Amino acid sequence: MTIRRTPFHEYHRDAGAKLIDFGGWEMPVQYKGILEEHAACRERVGCFDVSHMGEVRFRGPRAIDAVNHLVTNDVSKLAVDQAMYTAMCNERGGIVDDLIVYKLAEEDVLICVNAANRAKDYAWMLAHNPLGVDIANESDIWAQLAIQGRHAIAIGEALLGRSLAGVKNYWFTQGSFAGVEGCILARTGYTGEDGFEVFLPAGAADIVWTAIHEEGANYGLADIGLGARDTLRLEMKYCLYGNDITDDTNPLEAGLGWVTKLEKGDFVGRDAILRVKEAGVSRRLVGIEVSERIARQHHAVLHQGAVVGEVTSGSRAPSLGKNVAIAYVPAELSKAGTALQIDVRGKTAEAIVVKTPFYTRPY
Repeated sequence: MTIRRTPFHEYHRDAGAKLIDFGGWEMPVQYKGILEEHAACRERVGCFDVSHMGEVRFRGPRAIDAVNHLVTNDVSKLAVDQAMYTAMCNERGGIVDDLIVYKLAEEDVLICVNAANRAKDYAWMLAHNPLGVDIANESDIWAQLAIQGRHAIAIGEALLGRSLAGVKNYWFTQGSFAGVEGCILARTGYTGEDGFEVFLPAGAADIVWTAIHEEGANYGLADIGLGARDTLRLEMKYCLYGNDITDDTNPLEAGLGWVTKLEKGDFVGRDAILRVKEAGVSRRLVGIEVSERIARQHHAVLHQGAVVGEVTSGSRAPSLGKNVAIAYVPAELSKAGTALQIDVRGKTAEAIVVKTPFYTRPY
């Protein structure tokens, strides 16, 4: 398989980033170190290349209806220039992917999909398009950067030439950014910090990268790799597809009931999810603090010596000075304060279920 590169690859290489194969993409895992990059985002501002993410466009008079048929959230409630987090499920209620939907106009919707799921999601959307709307895979014509941290909005405003005060969380603005037309700047992110994600024409990558870094130099902007992106999202208990949610997990057990609107009418997977709701979920995805040792994906979760679940993500939480994990456990053991243990490579570590997010930003 040919390794793919984003339009910003040369900048990562020139910065001395450690590059790895991430789902078929050569991506920076770190530049100066995960801990330093994590702190830079929490304390100042960070720049993330997320151009490996995919974009799928729905157009036409029934574009909203077509998207609503595919996803769990109610896209009909969106206003123009508003975004929405949602899941897309299979007929069994398993999660095909988690997505963000952007309503660009009344008959124009852009959906951001996870990088590893680009081809799978597009094929799924084409196969579940009973209304026959125009669906285009635009992944290769967009680049995307995430600017996250307490100084992110100041950078965005400087390059927009206007205030972002009116662009609230999960809203966006369209137009010129750093002098480049056709951009989308959204008040979204995957870190728990304030900030934005900017979609830009791939051919303008050099212009936007340079402008962001020139303006960002005033605020201590740091480039951030995949390693710190993972610790930042884990501190928020944000799900990572392939770890915490998969084709075999349903939104209710994954804690995504808040984006699952069963009352909106039919959508792919609704019947299966409704059956789960009526029967009650058998397990839940919970946040856990772990003593002494660091839990990792696939480590067993124990209760009174018996295996009851499995860790899906785990790490040291640099902002908290604690070891944290996300795991599926039986519903009856999901209450905050429940004592558990984690089998960390044959050593038992004490653990406790806690309320999430683990981290709350102080501003």
